[in-house]
Amino acid sequence: MTNAYAAVQWNRHKKVYDLLIAVGVFGYLALFFLGGRLLFPPPDDFSDEILLIRAFGTCAILLLHLILAIGPLARLDARFAPLLYNRRHLGVSFFLVALVHALLVTGYYGAFGVQPAPEAVLAGYVAAARPGAFPFEVLGFFALCIFFLMAATSHDFWLANLGAGVWKALHMLVYLAYALVIAHVAFGALQDQVSGFFAGALGLAAVGLIGLHLFAGLRENSRAAAPPAAEEWVDAGPAAGLRDGCARVVVLRDAERIAVFRHGDDLHAVSNVCAHQAGPLGEGRILDGCITCPWHGYQYLPHNGQSPPPFTEKIPTFRLKVAGGRILLDPRPLPPGTPVAPAPLSQEAV
Repeated sequence: MTNAYAAVQWNRHKKVYDLLIAVGVFGYLALFFLGGRLLFPPPDDFSDEILLIRAFGTCAILLLHLILAIGPLARLDARFAPLLYNRRHLGVSFFLVALVHALLVTGYYGAFGVQPAPEAVLAGYVAAARPGAFPFEVLGFFALCIFFLMAATSHDFWLANLGAGVWKALHMLVYLAYALVIAHVAFGALQDQVSGFFAGALGLAAVGLIGLHLFAGLRENSRAAAPPAAEEWVDAGPAAGLRDGCARVVVLRDAERIAVFRHGDDLHAVSNVCAHQAGPLGEGRILDGCITCPWHGYQYLPHNGQSPPPFTEKIPTFRLKVAGGRILLDPRPLPPGTPVAPAPLSQEAV
């Protein structure tokens, strides 16, 4: 959290998370390279360098789709929420894989050319070899620049010093970078493929990812509560069925999201937006008595929305009551850090 800057505050979850990333990446690269060597043994056209270029390139594409799919998947099914925790580690790993791919391509195709390698990248190797071909290399170059900015500013230091608005806008460029990557592959590697399998697979992945985001957004908006009157309470669903330590996210018509948590036999309501990087608190759980954000582990006390000392983050709280087996929510937010008496569950709801 933000009491002091630290490179990485390691815990068991982070170690396991990073170990799985490393095993997955190196395992994929090894299988791709060894499989390619078995399918295309020397003196075939595929050299070791080309196999490595393709291994790192396809690995980067797969990681990018996984990163962009985690958010909507977690909103559709809470079982994907653990993947959100320290997703920045996955993002930095993806950038390193993409960077190695770019360095291998530049070194292999540009090391012995007349032009300097960086100049050849911006001008386009294929455009020079085949007149009229699109210089797809520059698309990958600009995408890599965006990914570099995102990886370089992933630490909390940059969030605090750039400001939440600038930091968020910068990291939303990932969708522009994704479009550049798709165009980079479509105008580049896919132009040399006789079979349409790879083009179909890439197209299916892109359409599936876009559809996943749209479906998750439409589903969340469909749960929006009716607009309340000035003093009206909003129906936040049945009291029964809410698991201990978990939340139900209530979406108001103005798109504000409120997380209603059950803690033992009590109910608490706080803003769904984490004060750190606007993570979805409602997709997290209550751990050690604190609402824990699934993205980076920021914590808040359920009854007042304050981070436990010595941390100082605060989020808005809301009033709740239970009547007729239903949870009723006052949609007017209280100032961040305001203590609120919990709403006790009735015996039949427990």
